[in-house]
Amino acid sequence: MTRSSSWDMPLRTRLVVRAVARERGSIATLDPREIPIVRAWTAPARPPYSWITGRVRRDVTIGATAFRARDGHQVAVRTYRPTGTGAAPLPVLVWFHGGGWVLGNTQSYDPVCSAVAHDAGVLVVSVDYRLAPEFRAPQAALDCVDAVRWVASAGTALGARTEGIGVAGDSAGANLAAVVAQVVQSEGGAQLTHQSLVYPAVDATMSQPSIAEHADAPVLTRADMEAFLSYYLGEGPDALDRRDPLVSPLYAAQLAGLPPALVQTADLDPLRDDGAVYARALRDAGVEVTLTNYPRVPHGFLSFPGATAARWAPCDELITWVARHAHRPRVG
Repeated sequence: MTRSSSWDMPLRTRLVVRAVARERGSIATLDPREIPIVRAWTAPARPPYSWITGRVRRDVTIGATAFRARDGHQVAVRTYRPTGTGAAPLPVLVWFHGGGWVLGNTQSYDPVCSAVAHDAGVLVVSVDYRLAPEFRAPQAALDCVDAVRWVASAGTALGARTEGIGVAGDSAGANLAAVVAQVVQSEGGAQLTHQSLVYPAVDATMSQPSIAEHADAPVLTRADMEAFLSYYLGEGPDALDRRDPLVSPLYAAQLAGLPPALVQTADLDPLRDDGAVYARALRDAGVEVTLTNYPRVPHGFLSFPGATAARWAPCDELITWVARHAHRPRVG
């Protein structure tokens, strides 16, 4: 039996998630022709929107560049550098945005990425990886792996300190960060010092208990998850199996040796147990893990902190984690 958890949230959270639902609609019922329109939407960077999303730091320089992926495609990236650092080499955080591998864009994450860049003293590189249904799995994962390897090889030109690279993301972006950490660990191409996974999707079999418990939760429902995965995986003989580690990093054969991980989950989220079980698997493999579950908040809390019970605590924790690990290069 499932139940709605909306009454466990503060009134301000309920009002915001209802407004988001009206603005975006559900991916489960969205006309595929509307996907590009919804994908491109970004909240204006001014009050009253910024009271909810957080402000974009003015003391951070936002830039744009691109790299060539393994198939020759030019992948755009959005960069965030604290002002006053010039071309001095900084540790790098490579950020992968959320949106179920179907929606989302880099500009929507300006508040989060600019805050991390400024307060953690890092260069943030946000990757505009290719999205479904135009590009099926594992294209997004391959673009993100290529992005990290590009950062490692182009450090001087970027003003990046290539021995201090971390990966991070939320939801589908956290899935991609986890996949990238595994691929780079096993195949090389970069040295990662940390990973930050915010309400990660790590098990595409959708078998974790919280998915049934919060099947009708605000922001993300079980039906939404099925729709996102349907777009991302596609059908036919070339579709990846749901247990393939490029889709479900929980099922990787080897987790030992991965970089330290921060895992943040929302208590009123179908993906809550995805994060918890992955944190446990990492810890069992000897990986340093910090797991924080935020009560009374739904999926997506990093994108509307001003409206949640947790407020800015998750972003502050993320910044503290990144700063501690980015400025302490991994040994070995």
